[in-house]
Amino acid sequence: MEGNRNAYNFLVENYHDRIFSYALSLTNNYALTQDLIQNVFLKTWEHRDKLNPIYPIKSFLYKAAYNEFVNLYHKNLAISKVESKFIEAIDSMPSEENEEIMEKKKAIVFKEIHKLQPKCREVFLLSKTEGLTNPEIATHLGISIKAAEAQITMAYSTLRKNCIAKLHTIVFLVFGYQLRSKG
Repeated sequence: MEGNRNAYNFLVENYHDRIFSYALSLTNNYALTQDLIQNVFLKTWEHRDKLNPIYPIKSFLYKAAYNEFVNLYHKNLAISKVESKFIEAIDSMPSEENEEIMEKKKAIVFKEIHKLQPKCREVFLLSKTEGLTNPEIATHLGISIKAAEAQITMAYSTLRKNCIAKLHTIVFLVFGYQLRSKG
């Protein structure tokens, strides 16, 4: 039993940091990586009798970490899809309050669109209401594609900045609380 414990400790002490760094580069999430690495070492230990001693353990651990990441990614993707469907279902439910709020939100957004600089507003509306691509807008207005892209980016930035506070105010007035801003 003591030999098994020493072997496991050796495995963790010699490979944990390297495998952890690799997995962290995949997940970009410290807590998630801790769970992932714990699973890799536990599964490796549980199935140690199936390991082929010809193959280097380091390569096996890297591959196991990658596979664990892929499995986690697919699991989270499936959960994300279910959550999206749930949110869509809730949003599509007819409600006078929802329609009233949506109309107020639309009014705020359109008001802010009309406050944009004329060229910025024109490019943005050609893109979003007419469905023109950036090259089509560039050709239509006689500007470069980069200029069209810059105008659309500027429009989004301005709209995001100007609309968020006003939309939070509507939610506060309707529901009596404020949403937290992500930023």
